[in-house]
Amino acid sequence: MVTLTFPTWMEPYRALATGKMTGEQWQALLRQLIWPVMGIAAFLLLWQLAAQRIDTSLGQFPGPADVWEQAGSLVDEHQASRAKEAAFHERQEKYIASRLQQQPEWEPVHRDYTGAPTFFDQIGTSLITVMSGFLLASLIAIPLGIFIGLSNTAHAAMNPLIQLFKPVSPLAWLPLVTMVVSAVYVTDDPLVAKSFLTSMFTVTLCCLWPTLMNTAVGVTSVSQDLTNVSKVLRLNALSHVRKIVLPSALPMMFTGLRLSLGIAWMVLIAAEMLAQNPGLGKFVWDEFQNGSSQSLGRIMVAVIVIGLIGFLLDRLMLMLQRALVWDKSSVQR
Repeated sequence: MVTLTFPTWMEPYRALATGKMTGEQWQALLRQLIWPVMGIAAFLLLWQLAAQRIDTSLGQFPGPADVWEQAGSLVDEHQASRAKEAAFHERQEKYIASRLQQQPEWEPVHRDYTGAPTFFDQIGTSLITVMSGFLLASLIAIPLGIFIGLSNTAHAAMNPLIQLFKPVSPLAWLPLVTMVVSAVYVTDDPLVAKSFLTSMFTVTLCCLWPTLMNTAVGVTSVSQDLTNVSKVLRLNALSHVRKIVLPSALPMMFTGLRLSLGIAWMVLIAAEMLAQNPGLGKFVWDEFQNGSSQSLGRIMVAVIVIGLIGFLLDRLMLMLQRALVWDKSSVQR
């Protein structure tokens, strides 16, 4: 006989379906579902009431219904763009087939569709950019944080630089990064756009500090008993880091990674606005410059999407932390 097992968080819903709810399960249901739904409903009501009393140069501030309408419009525009792209490729394939029948020796040239990116295309661009910058920052910050945590000399040497550059705004980094990328990345056949590199490196420079500092703190917090075990077993430096330091420092390291990813996502939007990388930041800026009656509603759609993606990225990092960290009690919600 097969017995179904449910995750812990689903127990209140299973009990509700069977009609056998305990007091503790009612509390869990309130905490997981009812209070969040009531909070969202109250927010939407306050938003609608406030929107009715705000008039801007572009018209009335959009309420939830207006934003929902613009979200549907963006979906329709995306589908229409995909239909145009499919039609373009179909015409191209027909032309190539016809040309080859007439001139078998002709070498066909396939051209890419050059239509403007849709809202969903820009979401994809932003995700690729932020993950590239975040991964680069992690590759720099984690090894450097381990080195700083293991060496008092390195900590004394690097700490002033960390404290100096940590609070620098992305708006200050962006002109410098733009000039460096323009000077160094010179090619007639670029693999990626300069705006992408500018946004990515700006994200990297702004988001590596939490991971760097938390990794260093995690390494310095390794139990002295574990360090003594490493000495007794005569582990070499690499084995000591791999078997003793990393497992003990993982909770703090993941705390830094979650903070870094949140900062990276916030920084990216500002970077894309100024670097004109075709992502969500550029979408917001273009709609602001457009100044149509629909612009405010579309910007609010982007704001909500930015918030949702930021939340999902944090949950994804939390799931990864729960899967990799041995001490589950150290995982923050």
